[in-house]
Amino acid sequence: MADQPNRRTFLQAGVAAGVSMSLAESLFSQQQDNGQGLPTRPLGKTQVHVSILCLGGWHIGQAAVESGEAEAISIMHEAIDNGMTFFDNAWDYHDGMSEELMGKALADRRDKVFLMTKNCERDYDGSRKNLEDSLKRLKTDHLDLWQFHEMNYDNDPDWVFDQGGMKAALEALEAGKVRYIGFTGHKDPRIHLAMLSKPQPWTTAQMPINICDFFYRSFQEQVVPTCLRKGVGVIGMKSLGGSVDGQNGRIVQAGLAEAKDCIRYSLSTPVTSLVVGIRNRRDLQQALEVGRDFEPMEPAAMATLREQVRIEAGDGRHELFKSSTHFDGPHHRKQHGFSVDQQ
Repeated sequence: MADQPNRRTFLQAGVAAGVSMSLAESLFSQQQDNGQGLPTRPLGKTQVHVSILCLGGWHIGQAAVESGEAEAISIMHEAIDNGMTFFDNAWDYHDGMSEELMGKALADRRDKVFLMTKNCERDYDGSRKNLEDSLKRLKTDHLDLWQFHEMNYDNDPDWVFDQGGMKAALEALEAGKVRYIGFTGHKDPRIHLAMLSKPQPWTTAQMPINICDFFYRSFQEQVVPTCLRKGVGVIGMKSLGGSVDGQNGRIVQAGLAEAKDCIRYSLSTPVTSLVVGIRNRRDLQQALEVGRDFEPMEPAAMATLREQVRIEAGDGRHELFKSSTHFDGPHHRKQHGFSVDQQ
């Protein structure tokens, strides 16, 4: 009987050829216990470690809409107490309410959290205003990570540099208002690669990482290897395929995999951290159950999960954020002259 595949052979199969396997292996070998139950991993080439699970800013804002501000703040406090100390947000989430809410939650515990939010503008003046708005809402004098949000359109990478957004980010870095700079996007690996080719030593790149992504416009196959070579920390998102009507994501709704298995799979790829949507305590406990004392899945188990989605994953039906304007923020649609109602 043939030997079962080990982690090294999995990485050779699952990470595009040409990437030194030691780079991917190194990320897992540097995983540490943060003393609170959730492991941490290094953020790119920095000396900073962050929790392997990151609390998503849009969803916690939705938790406030559905269950009230006090409940959402209590959920954030519980997350911190359980070691989820990497927080995500963006200037446009719930028209700024998500940042204001998080600012209230962190007012007496800002030093316990690695705080990230996102810049929704591409030009110099707009970027500076986004930053000042975010700092005020979040009640802090600095961001640990500031990312250019939704690099979803082919011309976004050029706009960020040509219109002055990067100049504003570098000035913020120099002034100590921002510690690290990165970017996000969920549309096409080509756009991420264009950003990575720009003359900027990015700290992070945020992208969809899930079992379906392996087969369709794959960020795992096309972008992660470049990030590993450049020492850019990979932040995963949309591990469930994007939420559907406030419920578990499309992959789960379609019955292709359980939510916990989806999260476990994404954390078993070479990501620094995975942004998870927390809209209630069930979501929080689900994520913590997977993340506590996390050990990567065995390669055979990962291969089995991928095989479960192979047929349906290839046409992108469960990752509509890649092939349609579903999940594109209205601010960015308007920025490019598209109707906010266009799908």
